[in-house]
Amino acid sequence: MSKIVVFLSVTLDGVMQGPGHPDEDRRGGFDRGGWAAPYADAMTMGMASEGAGTTDALLFGRHTYEQFYTVWHGRTDNPFSPILDNSRKYVASRTLSEPLPWANSVLLKGEAAETVGALRAGPGNDIVILGSGELVRSLLARDLVDRMILLIHPLVLGGGQRLFAATNPVLSWRLADSRVSTTGVVIATYERAED
Repeated sequence: MSKIVVFLSVTLDGVMQGPGHPDEDRRGGFDRGGWAAPYADAMTMGMASEGAGTTDALLFGRHTYEQFYTVWHGRTDNPFSPILDNSRKYVASRTLSEPLPWANSVLLKGEAAETVGALRAGPGNDIVILGSGELVRSLLARDLVDRMILLIHPLVLGGGQRLFAATNPVLSWRLADSRVSTTGVVIATYERAED
């Protein structure tokens, strides 16, 4: 059985929208994008590549897939593009159609919780979700997330899309690992605990 692993940046008040750059995600009038960039250091950047050895695939929602494709596809000036280009990429979307533009991309048709549940039930290593807030919230609602690696930034934004919805069920988590970066980012790994 595969494990579904969420890897994302959040603020102290749980905002996960637009960490990478100002225009990354302006949905809902969000104008505070790019908030994670000042906190990047060798440790936080290393965490992104550290998990690559234990994953069989990446999983994206439509919006995050399109953003990652625009930013990372085919670049030669960083170590992440070849990993992303060569990885299997599952995309949960009701609006995209095949063929998808990025090599090794597979469209998951239908209800995300059902298609991701089927992937999770299959053999293999971890399937890592990068960003993809709407997808993560829908999987949390169905208890389909096995591990969360949260890069908790010492920042309060006061607005923006948050990781947890008010309608999420009560789920217990166990702290499996924690580290603190040189910029004060707490990197916390949580695994599902038995309720």
